[in-house]
Amino acid sequence: MNTFHYLFEYSAVDSNPLSVYVMHPFWNSVVKVSAHTWLAPNLITFNGFMFLVFNFLMLSFYDYHFDASAEGYTHVPSWVWVAAGLFNFLAYTLDGVDGKQARRTNSSTPLGELFDHGLDSWACVFFVATVYSIFGRGPSGVGVATLYYILWVVLFSFILSHWEKYNTGILFLPWGYDISQVTISIVYIFTAMVGVETWYEPIWWNFHYRDLFTFMILGCSFTVTLPMSLYNVFKASRNNTLKHSSMYEAFLPFLSPVLLCLLSSVWVIFSPSGILQQQPRVFYLMVGTAFANVTCKLIVCQMSNTRCQPLSWLLVPMATVVLLAVTGLVANETLLIYVWTAIVILTHIHYGVSVVSTHTHTHTHTHTRYSVSGEYTHTLRSVSGEYTHTLQCQW
Repeated sequence: MNTFHYLFEYSAVDSNPLSVYVMHPFWNSVVKVSAHTWLAPNLITFNGFMFLVFNFLMLSFYDYHFDASAEGYTHVPSWVWVAAGLFNFLAYTLDGVDGKQARRTNSSTPLGELFDHGLDSWACVFFVATVYSIFGRGPSGVGVATLYYILWVVLFSFILSHWEKYNTGILFLPWGYDISQVTISIVYIFTAMVGVETWYEPIWWNFHYRDLFTFMILGCSFTVTLPMSLYNVFKASRNNTLKHSSMYEAFLPFLSPVLLCLLSSVWVIFSPSGILQQQPRVFYLMVGTAFANVTCKLIVCQMSNTRCQPLSWLLVPMATVVLLAVTGLVANETLLIYVWTAIVILTHIHYGVSVVSTHTHTHTHTHTRYSVSGEYTHTLRSVSGEYTHTLQCQW
């Protein structure tokens, strides 16, 4: 009887000193002590993601409109901040442990990579919206429009890494992610200890903590993440290892995210009822979920070495929804954003389930023997392309 072992190589580079010298040794210890060999890496990934979702839902209950931290409002209980800090750190830890568990159990697969990074793309909106509750939209906080554009900076910072891999074949993990996750967890716990009133006072002159928060995100994105991404792609081009020869093909993955940003911004700017002011949490959720859907399709393309589709079909009905909203053809914008957000979430979940189902149940195997050592080429055909890996046969 022949025994087949499936081999999958995950190509990523993590050069962040915090990760290399602190977090990776910590994650190695965690996976050895806590993760049994029977524990599926994808289950670890999903549990970490659900901690972020739970944080979002918990803060939605106590601070739905992001005004609980302002003066004159009932503040979020201290225990909620403690729970948020612990859950955020657990989510970050599990996100670091899942890949190590996969390699430890020899169960690394393309599906695992897609599941991990696909959920990471969706997680962006959950941790950004949850952190927003610390400062809120009061006089000492950040306006909902400002947070909206900060969210887009975070989203584009995330997609840059996968754009790099689409062009270079290597995923360069951004430095800002690890720094932000550790900082956020600490700030949650600190807020529980000192209270949100601490953030009212300026640090120096007119410079508040909210300004430091904004400065850190923008500074990390534009001085670290963006330059490093451009440098890595430029280096691949100089070394003739770039996977796409033309500038159009190289930058094609940005078309759908940019259109999504333009559509949502048009709705924000020209909304008759000020939808972002009225329903900021739902609007952020809609944007973040639509972005995750677009990003997942890019992840599938860069994993399967297929061409990125120029336009995500989800943007077509969204353009219609935005047109209905800004022209006033639909009078109840609140109902419209709720319905459209529900459609986007269900569409994204359906896409994820379809990809997983296709990967698991409808793939075909093609074996071609190369040598007496027992090597075969395994081709997995999915809805978006083909994964080709090597199988080794033990006789």
